Amino acid sequence: MSLNDQQKADAAAVMPLLLQDEKELQFSRFTNDDALTLGNIIVHLAKERVPYKGISILITRNGQVLFQHSMEGTTVDNEDWLRRKNNTVIRLQHSSYYIGRELASKGLTDMEKTYRVSMNDYACHGGGFPLLIKDVGCVGAIVVSGLKQGEDHLLVTQGIRELITKMEQQQQQQ
Repeated sequence: MSLNDQQKADAAAVMPLLLQDEKELQFSRFTNDDALTLGNIIVHLAKERVPYKGISILITRNGQVLFQHSMEGTTVDNEDWLRRKNNTVIRLQHSSYYIGRELASKGLTDMEKTYRVSMNDYACHGGGFPLLIKDVGCVGAIVVSGLKQGEDHLLVTQGIRELITKMEQQQQQQ
């Protein structure tokens, strides 16, 4: 098996796991206060990482920015990555990591040819995740930039899992 074939196989192998994340990580509701809580959870998780690396976070819903924060160590480049990953999630209704792995599984790297979008405005690197509402679908995006793409994706999904668990616990106490 050639290196290119191995890379395609590795990308294809992770795709079902990424789709499973999208199936599982859905909210029953998502308010502006929930965005603040989620953003703060992600900041806290990032600060716990050793070695420490700053990240930028963006949470949008229906075109409105609900949360944005850039930690020490980030640059304006991180904001551009946030914008591009957010655009990818909103347009293609999947995580930006999934889109990148989907292209890689086919031996492709160019979103411009496949999706007819400019790489100046879209990015198929991990860190953008759809803000999914049960029985509604994608209404926005939760995006992180600053780590390796798989780590960006993991940080977002870990934060979402924490918030969903907290919401479910609160609902059970009522």
